[in-house]
Formats: sequence, C-alpha cells, structure tokens
Amino acid sequence: MTESRTAVVIEDDADIRELIELVLVQSGFTVHAAGDGLTGVELVREHSPEVITLDVGLPDIDGLEVTRRVRQFSDAYIVMLTARSEEADTLLGLDAGADDYLIKPFRPRELRARVAAMLRRPRAAAEAAAEPTAPAPAAAAPAAAPSGRGFTADEGTVYTHNGLTLAVETREVSLGGVELQLTRTEFDLLASLLASGRRVRSKADLVAELHADEYSVTGRVDEAEERAVEVHLGNLRRKLDDNPRTPQWIETVRGVGYRLAPARWNVPSIQ
Repeated sequence: MTESRTAVVIEDDADIRELIELVLVQSGFTVHAAGDGLTGVELVREHSPEVITLDVGLPDIDGLEVTRRVRQFSDAYIVMLTARSEEADTLLGLDAGADDYLIKPFRPRELRARVAAMLRRPRAAAEAAAEPTAPAPAAAAPAAAPSGRGFTADEGTVYTHNGLTLAVETREVSLGGVELQLTRTEFDLLASLLASGRRVRSKADLVAELHADEYSVTGRVDEAEERAVEVHLGNLRRKLDDNPRTPQWIETVRGVGYRLAPARWNVPSIQ
C-alpha cells in the first residue's frame, strides 16, 4: 500500500491497540484510535476512514452496536477482532454489516493480509464514475467459471440470471429493476456464484477466494471462517428474498456447498 489511507482502530486493550496501530502505520495508513465505542463512532464520522478495526467487547457500547451505527453513514471496511469465546457475537457482527473478522490472538501479518485483500476490491457502486451497464441479453453466452482462487472478471462484465443483474465495473446489483444494497463481501460472493454457474462451490473455496493472497500459500480454512461465509450467504439470501427450499438464485448442495439455481425464465448470461 503506497498511497496514504486512513484507518480507525477501536480497541479498549492498550497493548493490542498499539500493535494494530503499528501494523496499519507500517502499511501506509494514517491511524486514529479510540478505547471505547462511542468515541470510535465519532472518529469514523470525523475522518471517513477506508478501514476500521473493531473489538467486539468494549466498555460502553459493544462492537455490534458500533457496527450498526457506523453503517448508517459509512461504507468503510470493518474488521472485527474477537476472543474465541466471543465468536458467536462476531457472527452477529457480520450480520450487522462487518466485512471480516479475526480471532485473538492474531498474527500482525494476518491482519495486514486481510486489510490488503479488502482494499483490492473496487469501491462501492455509488463511488463509481461509470454509468450503469444495461442488462445482458438472454441469448448471450453462459458465464464461464473462474479458474483458480480469487474472483476476477473483466470490468465490463454484466451477469444476469432470473431477473437479477450484477455489473462488475459499477458494483451494482438490481432485481427486477430495483437496486439492492449489498455489502462488499455479499457482492463478491454473489459475483463468484454467478460466474461459476451450476458448478458447486464449497465454503472453503469461497473463503479462499475472498482472501486469495492469504490462502494461496497455506491453503488453510478453519470452521469459523466457513461459518462466516454461511452468515454472509444467509444475509444475501434475505436481501434477495430467496427461499432456500425453492431457490431462484442460490442453491445449497447439502454436504458440499453452493451453486447457482437453475434458470427459470432466462439463461445465465455474461456480457
């Protein structure tokens, strides 16, 4: 990371807070730190950071409430930090709008890798300069499955399936002409499934794809991270109003993973 960016660290443990500050400063960030949730929310409002690290257990309002408040005015990447005993709370944090989480104790290089991976994702659609791309015609060629880890697609790519349209360049998703508000992780998961078509993707595949650099060497995906993907997909299904018993977009293959549901009135296509 060569360009200067801004981060806010919200952590009540002074030693951990200083460690996170050091990691982010070394990664090129200007860092503002708070030891409680209310101060942290105000720092986010004041400095408009690209990245927020957030402790789940704080002395005033907890990390879940901080996430809810921050999401009212900021689309910054949020990485939640939690003790293993608080893991269930962290999954609720993902439901509230966090992008990722790490379990304490964590390695500094792991935090650095997670932040770097998130920052390589394009900004939200509202910040894109390009105009929305028209839906691809039904007769267009089927979407090709991605090869290797790390979801990639040409910027001009537009996927359509069962009335759903996803534009990669503008990061816009619409259903029946109505725009949906997705988190970055939800968008990336949906784009990956649309690109894969009917090919089944395991939870481990999807975790590794979201954090491509981190897992390209180790190949290790733990159960908590797979559970986080389940939470993100559950949130995505809710926003799509997609019934898992009769899915139109995301189909669960029991014991294996997920894939795109069959086409109902148009063929999955790519422009």
